[in-house]
Amino acid sequence: MSGHQHTHTDHTHSHPHGGPAHADDAHPDWAAFGELLELSADVHTPAVEQTAEWLRGLLGGPVRRALDIGSGPGGATCVFARAFADAEVVAVDGSPELLARARDRAARLGVADRVRTHLAELPEGLAEVGDAELIWSSKAVHHLGDQQGALDRLAAALRPGGVLAVAEGGLSLRALPRDIGIGRPGLLTRLDAMQEEAFAEMRAGLPDTKETVEDWPAMLAAAGLTGARSRSFLIDLPAPLDAPARRLLHADLTRLSDHLADRLDATDRATLDRLLDPDDEAGVERRPDVFWLSAQTVHAAVKPR
Repeated sequence: MSGHQHTHTDHTHSHPHGGPAHADDAHPDWAAFGELLELSADVHTPAVEQTAEWLRGLLGGPVRRALDIGSGPGGATCVFARAFADAEVVAVDGSPELLARARDRAARLGVADRVRTHLAELPEGLAEVGDAELIWSSKAVHHLGDQQGALDRLAAALRPGGVLAVAEGGLSLRALPRDIGIGRPGLLTRLDAMQEEAFAEMRAGLPDTKETVEDWPAMLAAAGLTGARSRSFLIDLPAPLDAPARRLLHADLTRLSDHLADRLDATDRATLDRLLDPDDEAGVERRPDVFWLSAQTVHAAVKPR
């Protein structure tokens, strides 16, 4: 995970650790992750709220229109709709099922009058979304072969004085002690390394993929934006973990176990099986020492007036 931080909110909007619901990693079936993505949105809402306040300070004026590129079920969409009370916020995604969840979420949170949805595949659909003062994208760009090209397109859609913010990287989730009393210590660190390998293979399989030094502030500057900066936002939920976050962790580890099945040795496979067993006292649904500690890094820059 490290630089890419494939966490529990990692889709072109934020989607789970464990990869797609079918074998083609470069073209995941994100609709199959709907419930998991909704859980993730709930757990990560406080960090996105902090992000929205930080971005407010970078903006040169009011926000009348905002775009959430790769929105998934609309977690960030709805946060921005509440944070910028005069803005129309558009959830842009390639999954009709997830956009339906975004509309339902907006209705539940009382912002449906200012939330719109737009069905578009990336990167081709970026030309259709129109312009905005704020453009947000969480872990969408790393699913596109030409990451710099995608940033160039997004920067072109900014109104003068507007801000482009991309959530990429951060710190991988830690949820268990180093030594959990079963298997070999350091399980999550080994899983991180396996995920980095899987991520590199996913990137290599993308259409028109280009090798890029993932210096996001430099990439934003190359897109013609100014004042590029980065800030990380912490999710710190101490043990004992509450039920929603525990459910998310269990679901995420389940997908991770499946996704990395061919990379796991017998000992780590057996450890994961016990961690995922709802009847095992050593499992994540029962053990008292489960926590959640991760950080999401956001990179942002401004379009000159």
